[in-house]
Amino acid sequence: METQRDSPSLARWSLLLLLLGLVITPAASRTLTYREAVLRVVDSLNQRSSEENFYRLLQLDSQPEGDENPNIPKPVSFTVKETVCPKTTQKPLEECDFKDNGLVKRCDGTVILDADSSYYDINCDEVSVPFGLEGLMGWRCIEHPMGQLTTVASRQRKPLLPWASPST
Repeated sequence: METQRDSPSLARWSLLLLLLGLVITPAASRTLTYREAVLRVVDSLNQRSSEENFYRLLQLDSQPEGDENPNIPKPVSFTVKETVCPKTTQKPLEECDFKDNGLVKRCDGTVILDADSSYYDINCDEVSVPFGLEGLMGWRCIEHPMGQLTTVASRQRKPLLPWASPST
């Protein structure tokens, strides 16, 4: 008879353990998107930089095809531009406007898409063409709905001197 009394208690414990197992899910690592990983790198670069103003993502090259394993380094290429926000600001970076004639840097390297990893190997260099002269050099800017600018090569190159254009 004692076993009959214990069996409801055992059933309750089993049910309780089952419910706890459903409620407490194992901590699975989350995979970042390509864009999220790059934004995380930009934040880290801003924190480590000795420059006065923050930089914001200006252009993100498309993600290369390849291995889907988030723990394998992925190649990245992106461009950042100096903003008007000093590092002392409390504003979210997305609310910082790009600085007129601000420095533009081209960044290349690798990142890991695993959210638990903070690995990245990025090298950023200043763009040699002053950003304000991109129209003269055959470049133009495209503004996306999210307020980001993308610099692309213009299909129609404008001559630097109007009188130097070829006659038809």
